[in-house]
Amino acid sequence: MKYLLMICTDENFDAPSDELDPTAWVEEMDRRGVRLFGDGLRPSGEATTVRVREGSVVLTDGPFAETKEQIGGIDVIECADLDEAVEVAARHPMARFGMIEVRPFWS
Repeated sequence: MKYLLMICTDENFDAPSDELDPTAWVEEMDRRGVRLFGDGLRPSGEATTVRVREGSVVLTDGPFAETKEQIGGIDVIECADLDEAVEVAARHPMARFGMIEVRPFWS
C-alpha cells in the first residue's frame, strides 16, 4: 500500500543540522525499497492557495491554514501495512523535532 509522509515542523525551530540530515534515512529506505519519491518544500510563505468561489479563481499568498506547524517536505512510500509505514516514519530524523503525518492513498 502507498502512503504519503508529510514532514511537518515549526518553520522557526532550532536543532543541530547534523541531526536533521535525512541522507541516512533516505539511503536506508531506498535500500529497503519502500521509498518511491520524496523532496523538501520551499517555505510556506512562498505557497499560493487556490480556491474557486462563484466561478472565480481566488488566489491567496501563503499557506492554506494559519498554523504553527507547516509541511516542510513529503515522501511517498510503499509498505506492506500501516505498521510498517509508521515504523518508517518514526525513523525519519524530523520525527524527533516535528511530526510526520502518515496518510494512505485511495488506490
